[in-house]
Amino acid sequence: MSTQTGGRRERLRKATLQEIHEAVRTLLVEQGPAAVTINAVARQVGMSGPALYHYYAGHDALIGAVTADFFDELATAMEQVRDARAHAPVGERILAVCRAMRTWAISHPAEFGWIFAAPITPLNREPDSERHQAGRRFERVLLDLTIELWQTRPFPVPDPADLPASLREQLITYSATIGEQLPPAAAHVFLSCWIRLYGLLCMEVLHQLDFAYSDLEPVYEECLHDLTRVLGLAPTDDARP
Repeated sequence: MSTQTGGRRERLRKATLQEIHEAVRTLLVEQGPAAVTINAVARQVGMSGPALYHYYAGHDALIGAVTADFFDELATAMEQVRDARAHAPVGERILAVCRAMRTWAISHPAEFGWIFAAPITPLNREPDSERHQAGRRFERVLLDLTIELWQTRPFPVPDPADLPASLREQLITYSATIGEQLPPAAAHVFLSCWIRLYGLLCMEVLHQLDFAYSDLEPVYEECLHDLTRVLGLAPTDDARP
């Protein structure tokens, strides 16, 4: 096989993979997750179900690849906002990234819901999968900024002795997985902030708070304001774009 022929085949394969992923997204957005089956996707791209197995070993592999796409899209949106403020104070970049995360999520509710239903796996599971790597990339955006904040202006942390033993052990393990760039007590603060912020966003996107709110942006901003106090950020770090 000539290099030219091999290159053409690779381009055709990549184009087909892109078409498959777009078909998954269309089914997800228009009909919901249950509609994303091998046969339905194959029909969308004009091939048979068995033919799709030439590209993916099965439904799980297909779902994993598309989930990686969504994680990468979200991470890219957050990274672009972060990098556009490369010389801004770290607190300002943290807030900008948090707002970019919400903007992408509410603009892509089906995709964000899909991500929420496919949590990032621990480091000791499928570490080489596309989905795992993309999920870790998303996770690192805010984590790396928090590490930078900790290294330049450490925020208040609890006394580890005041935490339950089981929680301390888990935080020690988590700290080790991130190269101890945050000590366990600082990791506890980071994770607590993340749980609150991401949890609120998930509730918004999944319409769990519609009974009380028609616009959750002020609630999200209030949450960000509270987190700035937890992280010891100055009011000037709260500047809006």
